[in-house]
Amino acid sequence: MAVEIERKFLVVGTEWQSLAEGVLYRQGYLSSAKERVVRVRTAGPDAFLTIKGLTTGVTRLEFEYPIPFDDATAMLDRVCERPLIAKTRYRIPVGGFTWEVDQFHEENEGLVVAEIELPDANTVFERPSWVGEEVSGDTRYFNANLIQHPFSRW
Repeated sequence: MAVEIERKFLVVGTEWQSLAEGVLYRQGYLSSAKERVVRVRTAGPDAFLTIKGLTTGVTRLEFEYPIPFDDATAMLDRVCERPLIAKTRYRIPVGGFTWEVDQFHEENEGLVVAEIELPDANTVFERPSWVGEEVSGDTRYFNANLIQHPFSRW
């Protein structure tokens, strides 16, 4: 069984931008119910279907499968809830882990968050200087919630 253990933080400053090349992501939701999120995503030339269970603390079930890019594009354009999520993701290695920094666009312009996936909820990790306040427990920052309450309307 696939389990995701993830912590999420706001990003401060712009120092992180020079540490990695970004990849454009488009993602939409076939279901954004908190009990079962079903997401379609393109990441550069790749595409995925992801199913996530209910979040408990910083842990939840996650299943991800590659799908044809053209299928993902059709679902994003014609089937997914609106608005879509558009963001550029930067993958930055720090202290044996990879931080994923998401710089959001369109309806969520101005929001920048960093996530780190951990092997255990109590894992100790290095926090770079550009990582600010932790928002792991704040559901406003869940991507599935950003389609219903975009950052630009906060």
